[in-house]
Amino acid sequence: MSKAAKVESSCSCCSDQDITKTADSCCSEEETEKGENEEEEGTDASASCCSSETQQEVTDSSCCSGEAQQEVTASSCCSSETQHEATASSCCSTAESNNDMQDNKEEKQHIVEYTIQGMDCPSCAATIEKGLRKTTGIQSVQVSYGTGKMTVGAEEASIHNQIPKQVQKLGFEAEPLHATKNMETYQIDGMDCGSCAMTIEKHLSKNPNVQDVSVNFSTGKMQVDHTTDPKEIVKEVQRAGFDASLDTSEQQTDQEPKKKKVGTSTTTLSGIFLGLGFLGSFTSISPAVITALYAVAILIGGFKPVKSAFYAIKSGSLDMNVLMASAAVGAALIGEWFEGAMVVWLFALGNTLQNRSIERTRESIKSLVNLTPSEATVRSGEQLIRKAVEEVAIDDVIVVKPGEKIPLDGEILAGSSSINQAPITGESLPVDKQQEDTVYAGTINESGSLDIRVTKLVEDTTIAKIIHLVEEAQEKKAPSQAFVDRFASIYTPIVFALALSVMVVPPLFGLGTWGEWLYKGLALLVVACPCALVISTPVSIVSAIGNAAKNGVLIKGGTFLEKAGVVQAIAFDKTGTLTEGKPKVAEVLSVKHDRDELIAIARTIEAYSTHPIAQAITTYAEERAIDMKEGEAFQAIAGKGAQATIDGVEYFAGNPALFNELNVSLHEIEERLDSLQKNGNTLVVVGTRTEVLGIIAVADTIRPITVQAIQALKGIGMNEMVMLTGDNDGTAKKIASETGVDRHFADLLPEDKVTVIKQLQDEGKRVAMIGDGINDAPALATADLGIAMGGAGTDTAMETADIVLMADNLEKLPHTIRLSRKALNIIKQNVWFSLLTKLAALALIFPGILTLWMAVLSDTGAAILVILNSMRLLRQK
Repeated sequence: MSKAAKVESSCSCCSDQDITKTADSCCSEEETEKGENEEEEGTDASASCCSSETQQEVTDSSCCSGEAQQEVTASSCCSSETQHEATASSCCSTAESNNDMQDNKEEKQHIVEYTIQGMDCPSCAATIEKGLRKTTGIQSVQVSYGTGKMTVGAEEASIHNQIPKQVQKLGFEAEPLHATKNMETYQIDGMDCGSCAMTIEKHLSKNPNVQDVSVNFSTGKMQVDHTTDPKEIVKEVQRAGFDASLDTSEQQTDQEPKKKKVGTSTTTLSGIFLGLGFLGSFTSISPAVITALYAVAILIGGFKPVKSAFYAIKSGSLDMNVLMASAAVGAALIGEWFEGAMVVWLFALGNTLQNRSIERTRESIKSLVNLTPSEATVRSGEQLIRKAVEEVAIDDVIVVKPGEKIPLDGEILAGSSSINQAPITGESLPVDKQQEDTVYAGTINESGSLDIRVTKLVEDTTIAKIIHLVEEAQEKKAPSQAFVDRFASIYTPIVFALALSVMVVPPLFGLGTWGEWLYKGLALLVVACPCALVISTPVSIVSAIGNAAKNGVLIKGGTFLEKAGVVQAIAFDKTGTLTEGKPKVAEVLSVKHDRDELIAIARTIEAYSTHPIAQAITTYAEERAIDMKEGEAFQAIAGKGAQATIDGVEYFAGNPALFNELNVSLHEIEERLDSLQKNGNTLVVVGTRTEVLGIIAVADTIRPITVQAIQALKGIGMNEMVMLTGDNDGTAKKIASETGVDRHFADLLPEDKVTVIKQLQDEGKRVAMIGDGINDAPALATADLGIAMGGAGTDTAMETADIVLMADNLEKLPHTIRLSRKALNIIKQNVWFSLLTKLAALALIFPGILTLWMAVLSDTGAAILVILNSMRLLRQK
């Protein structure tokens, strides 16, 4: 590049045409910004702001003349014949004004940050940037592949409504990072199959006020992120040929019976006219009358499918309604009125049975909603007042009598009782509760009367969170479902095109009559709809997740349901998972004093410690009514134990290493120490600076259900069970032998547990990790499947894990694995049955064996059988 060219690029503040302009118009805001950018890159900013007849001849640094170049301010840096005619400040903007201009430009931009999903490599970021820069109104785009974030500056805030859709067209997903969403849930009525959901999605996505929409046929619900009135959303759904209502219990109660009544009457009326026409064909009734009866049957039964078909075509979808409407109209056009009427009636009847069947799968969530009572008895002074649960505030005191359901989460202030927590945790036996214990909404008070202080509002209770998370889980697509949807989206248009070819091509070559091939093409249209295939996976997943929720297991989506079904190894955290997590005194060995005296000294030393081992010793002493002594100078010795002064003598309680440091001989008890450690005990040695008084052995007890759960897992063919622990190898061996796990890894830090998980994965196993959802977070995240235990007591576990066992034990883990495996088997059965049914129907069309009504029967019948097969998961014990 020549020197003149360099100057032109860097000092292009005024073009040749601008020479006649006054000095104060020499620099545009755009060029000033360019100058600032060049200043950041190391070039002279002032050099880009020159007004000179000889502009192309000067060098980059010649904008400011002579030796005074270093001394003059930016505002006087002009080399021009007209420089003296204008004020110094008018030739070029000062650095300060440049900054002001840049700030003003940034203020004009509406900047929003987004998270981007789907980027595989840095070139994806470049693709998004290039694609969005072409959009009118977007001023700046910056995508970071490393952080998965994008920053967009736009002229108007409304432009950001289009960003997610533009990014989606490029093959990625964008979601505003800090934008507030107006996400609402609607109940959809009138969907006949999975493709109806796609029709609604496509229709609503064209509305500029809708940012995101997701319709789930299995749950009958629609999630919409929009910036308009809910009534407008309802109208849009109605325009697509369906009915929608905000998902509230009142609306569902009022509307559902009405919807069912209308659906049943049209199917029945259509059937009556079809029956009259069919019977009339065996009498001397005029053929015109019989045709009219069939036509009325088609009009009554086909009104809704035709209406839905119209909106499906308008939205660019080829759903079941389009195919059935085409078949019915085509049959009428070629004079096959009976076939057309039969197609319509069988389709309506099939949809009625199908909707009633799938409603059974949706009942799993409704049964959870009905667990909690709608009213609570609130104590107000000496009075008891009945209030709606929505009106009860935090810290209100509610009274729950024996046999009643607890209406809200809370803490027991007075009374004790046995609580049936099965609705939340799935536990088979009631749990004893007393003062200060936590109780959950929806559980049943079986015996004593309780005064409970409310700790959570009705929308924040544990059962409310479970319902919310289960609904979210049922709406998430599993990998197999996503594959089937992609397959169906390709399969349907291909078969539709094939059907049109069958109608047109053979008659053109004289291979048969137009009517004959048109009929076969219509039958092929009916067979084309992959309705049974599309619903084969989601209905199974909804049923399985609903079953799990009722049994105290929260599965966070179809993906995790499928992963649980293929897990080959399970890694258990020891403390709090296989064991109680609460150490207890296992043995007391006195050397110098009697047993009670030794325990009294140990209790005194440990009195002010919160360490679990110290609390175990204190609890042991309290249970035996052994009082502590008068002590002073209490002190914790980090990582080794504690000390206190009793009657002027210093006493110590700690591990053997502490006494080795004090130079106290342990020779007399060395064999006993080794024996206790090998049996899995943690040792607390008690003594003074000169002698050992005794040993207290503390051990973590195995949960009663642990051995049973592990045996059940082995019974269902789980390949390998591994225990991970930070304890010593002796303790690990003892727990491993008592619980029946196959392998154990001891002396592990949190990062070591991650290494073990990776080692198991490197061995070719799909690994599930079970912990408390908090302490073992790295290992849970590394495993193929993270399972948290005790979700009813920890919100964190409910939010972070893939699967949550609501009870604080492993009782439901075997059920979860069995349920997941059965769900996978049923999904495979459904998919193969759907495909084989289609292939058989296709093979029977061309010999002329398959009639139109048989094609409809094969399609709707297959869909109903798939749903009924999936519903077996609801009854899995």
